[in-house]
Amino acid sequence: MKSNRWAALAATALTTLAVFTSPAAADSLVPQGFAPASTSWTGSLRGFVLGFSPCGKPGWCASLLSTADGGKRWRRVGAPPISLPDNHNQVKLAVIDERDVFLSDGNRLLASHDGGVNWSRVRLAGVREPFYISKITEAGPRVFAMVTGFGSPSTTTLYAGLPGTRVLQPVPGFTVTGSATYGDVTTSGGVQVSMGSDYRVQKYWTSSDGLTFAAAPPPCPADSSASLSGVRRGQVLALCSGGPGTPQPGATVRRLWRAPKLGGRFTGTAQAPTLGINQSFSAASPTAATVAAEGGGTGFLHSTADGGLTWTTTVLSGRGVCLNDLDFPDERVGVVVDGLPDADGGSAVYRTTDGGVTWRELVFG
Repeated sequence: MKSNRWAALAATALTTLAVFTSPAAADSLVPQGFAPASTSWTGSLRGFVLGFSPCGKPGWCASLLSTADGGKRWRRVGAPPISLPDNHNQVKLAVIDERDVFLSDGNRLLASHDGGVNWSRVRLAGVREPFYISKITEAGPRVFAMVTGFGSPSTTTLYAGLPGTRVLQPVPGFTVTGSATYGDVTTSGGVQVSMGSDYRVQKYWTSSDGLTFAAAPPPCPADSSASLSGVRRGQVLALCSGGPGTPQPGATVRRLWRAPKLGGRFTGTAQAPTLGINQSFSAASPTAATVAAEGGGTGFLHSTADGGLTWTTTVLSGRGVCLNDLDFPDERVGVVVDGLPDADGGSAVYRTTDGGVTWRELVFG
């Protein structure tokens, strides 16, 4: 574990890291030099990892791996036609089930409906460049994509379409405009959509079927942005954060808010640690949640098991590029991706089996 000047700022206990070293860590189908880019899990043991390994041209070749035993053994299930982008965007994987899989490099969206063997392009109707696809997910009969355009002004729009469609359309009324805009969508236990602009405007909708939406009280105060998690045992958790770099560089003011049910009114809980800039957020249960943050070239995982009253902080490696895909497929098991394949420090996938208290690095080969 790397010590650094940021650790002294955290008023939390540091948990330990370990490398998961099973004798059968990876089979021979895992490409040599495989570096993970994104991960998506459909259960506590069933998971997928998209990654890249050195090859001829274009230099990095993509592979999709799967595991059925929590990462002890891996097999290659496909070679998606996608490259590492020059702008260092994350190539993001979203596995809906054993057949429906989505990939995005931020500007292109690919879909597979046979478990990652064959891929087709999915277009965004009327989108204007430059733009960034920040989230892909599916609920019932619709696929959703959250897209932010970086023009002047900025716009963030929710797109949707039927599974198998080649074109996603903007959802009427689900657009925000401003100098800086943002949004999130989650579909676990019910669909939630949050959108905001300039830390002044916030909108929030919920749906039980992905077709009909109702406006609901926003999770966060207007001067903060919302990161959503799924419905956990009927309750809904959100992370409400101020602008990055406050109250000082490398820090973010953040607080957990909770609603008793989907569409209910949120109330705030104790403040979370401010160390680092938000990267991702996920709740394992109504009382357990983790914030992934980066600051000073180091990654941090801030976790609570008591609804935000107390927190522990795990210091990850010094990769310090980004922490992506934080997710808890059940109340004990969670995953997160640290770094990027082509970054100086490389990348890794960490997994927890105790709700975020300790994290172990998975081995692919």
